[in-house]
Amino acid sequence: MDRPSEPGELSFEAALARLEEIVRLLERGEAPLDQSIDLYQEGDRLKRLCEERLRSAQVRIDAIALGPDGQLLGTVPFDGS
Repeated sequence: MDRPSEPGELSFEAALARLEEIVRLLERGEAPLDQSIDLYQEGDRLKRLCEERLRSAQVRIDAIALGPDGQLLGTVPFDGS
């Protein structure tokens, strides 16, 4: 599978797909030890990337202001930090 050298270049969906692929490979237990370690490290980086992207999305969702009747009142600008 062609993938960017840096996990941060991947979309959330691509990172999650690669993470799922790594889990399948490790669960099969057919990779040599060194390759398994490399896959585990890549998977850990991808897991952290996905978690960060989900946290960022949650912040953006939380910034949407709803009134007591459930109607949209507006949004709060998201600065990304």
